[in-house]
Amino acid sequence: MRTTLTLDDDNAIRLERLRKQRDSSLKEVVNEVIRRGLDAAEPPKKREPFRTVSYDPGKPFVPLNSVGDILEMLDEEDFKAKRSE
Repeated sequence: MRTTLTLDDDNAIRLERLRKQRDSSLKEVVNEVIRRGLDAAEPPKKREPFRTVSYDPGKPFVPLNSVGDILEMLDEEDFKAKRSE
């Protein structure tokens, strides 16, 4: 789309400075700056709240308060598994 745009002097100077730094066309610089400005002006998109799904492991819940409790439970299961072999 072609259009005529009147820029304030301060904006024209900044755009020209950016154009020279990036060695690109004024069109590219103006479009990039407008895109960034529009993105910043829009409200953030609503995100769905994060939800976790829980599954029943099939065993009664055993409160584990320490690493020692976990290791003890694993040792018991290992012992039972070896015993049934």
